[in-house]
Amino acid sequence: MSQEIKATPAELRGLDAYSKLLDSKFRIPGTDIRFGLDFLIGLVPFGGDILSFLFSAGMVLTMTRHGASGALVGRMLGNIFLDTVVGAVPILGDIFDLFYKANRRNYRLLEAHYAEGKHQGSVWKVLIPVFIALVLLFIICVWLIVFVVQRLWTLLS
Repeated sequence: MSQEIKATPAELRGLDAYSKLLDSKFRIPGTDIRFGLDFLIGLVPFGGDILSFLFSAGMVLTMTRHGASGALVGRMLGNIFLDTVVGAVPILGDIFDLFYKANRRNYRLLEAHYAEGKHQGSVWKVLIPVFIALVLLFIICVWLIVFVVQRLWTLLS
C-alpha cells in the first residue's frame, strides 16, 4: 500500500476503488492503456455522456460531504466539465475520455489535499455552489447533445 493512500482517511478509500472502476479497472490486452466504466458508458451515443457525468458528479458530491474545500471542489468540477464537454464530441471525445480520466484526477486531488494537511471547508458553503454548478453542467451537456442531434438530423434529411 502506498504512502499516499495511507494519508487518506479510511472512509474515503472506497472513493479510490470507485474512481478506478470508472477510469482504470480494465486494460486493453497487449497495451498499457487502461479504461473503466466511464469510457464504456461514454460509447453509448448521447445518454452515455449524461450518465457518465452523473457518476462523476456523485463522486464529487461524496468528496464534498467529507469536507473537500471549495477550491478543491472547483478544480474537480473543472475536470468533470472538460471531460463532459469534450467527451460529448463523437469519436474524438471517446479517445479523449480514454486518456483524460477525470475521476482518477479528482481522487488524486483529494488525496493530495489530505496529504498536505489542507483539509478544511464547510460542507454547506460548498454544497450549494457545487449543486448549482452540476446543474449548469448538466444543462450544457443536454444542450450540446440536442445541438449535435439537430445538426445530424439536418445533414441526414
